[in-house]
Amino acid sequence: MISKRAIETPASPIRRLVPYADEAKKRGIKIYYLNIGQPDIKTPKVWYEYIEKFKPEVVAYTHSQGLLELREAFSKYYAQHNINVTPDEIMVTNGGSEAIMFALGVVCDPGDEVITIEPFYANYMGFASYLNIKLVPVTAHPEDGYRLPPMEAFEKVVSPKTRAILFSNPSNPTGTVYTYEEMKQIVDFAKKHNLVIISDEVYREFTFDGRKHISAFHFEGIEEQLIMVDSISKRYSACGARIGTFVTKNKEFYKNALKFAQARLCPAETTQFGAIGLLTLGKEYTDEVRDEYQKRRDATYNAMKEIPGVVVHKPEGAFYLSAKLPVENAEDFIIWMLKEFNVDGKTTMVSPLSGFYATPGAGMSEIRIAYVLEADKLADAVKILGEGIKKYNGR
Repeated sequence: MISKRAIETPASPIRRLVPYADEAKKRGIKIYYLNIGQPDIKTPKVWYEYIEKFKPEVVAYTHSQGLLELREAFSKYYAQHNINVTPDEIMVTNGGSEAIMFALGVVCDPGDEVITIEPFYANYMGFASYLNIKLVPVTAHPEDGYRLPPMEAFEKVVSPKTRAILFSNPSNPTGTVYTYEEMKQIVDFAKKHNLVIISDEVYREFTFDGRKHISAFHFEGIEEQLIMVDSISKRYSACGARIGTFVTKNKEFYKNALKFAQARLCPAETTQFGAIGLLTLGKEYTDEVRDEYQKRRDATYNAMKEIPGVVVHKPEGAFYLSAKLPVENAEDFIIWMLKEFNVDGKTTMVSPLSGFYATPGAGMSEIRIAYVLEADKLADAVKILGEGIKKYNGR
């Protein structure tokens, strides 16, 4: 009595190994959780201040597209990043996840295809499966730092069923930041084949070593073929707030996405008030957070490159590092780390990268690290990982 849709929707590769971690904790093992993008940076106080300031006597429904005051705040925020959109072109969603589902649902019918760059944010696969949409991958490789694949690879997979290109920049899970030239190649490809770009820009502030984020909105002539999805979760360390945005200048996209928004009624009123407060924080705040993540990036990368046999390139943005390990099956290795290995009562949990691929059998030796802990803890966690690899391969 279970639907084919439910059976074929994959479990999260980020969360499905949690039971092994829970068992390790019961045995008294301290775990460094590098498997999930949950920052340890405190949520800014202004979040709570605005919730208290606007606390209503009745927690009521809001407009399905979100509070006007919040959409106005987002419009001002985007303008600071040279993304000029009006409040009527912004829809508040229950996290970036709902924005992705709205975007896929607006442009695709069951059986349609969406090109994506693998490895990709793992939940893209879950959203596509839920909507009976086929993700068609173009593969990036660890050996070249997961850079944008050549356009020839995109040309090979485009078909009459292709409706869109979906990707994140900066990339979750690889930390790659696409250059202006790489973004232009994607835009030109979308124009050539009349495809929609679904641009996931959740990590725009987190670019390192002086790199700048290039938005799909920075290109002319693509506006009617563009949907941007976004979230406050990582930017302001407010993952549980579940506030994201669906942004488009295409009035038909917006009008039809609003039907989905009306069906789920509205985002939570209280968290929308908090988000208005977060958007009062300026560049000074996000620069400080970015600098902290760059320190964490450095600690993680420097420790990883000391492990023999690891293929790793320095991430350019977000707060993730993907790497190829000298093991045949990274998931088995991660489970072994949780079940059988520790150093002084401590072990490390990362995510197997195979779940971030659509190609069967791809990424089996690769992992994703979310460097969301303090730098000294990250260095210790990666050292434990290296010790684990040595013992695992010497069994």
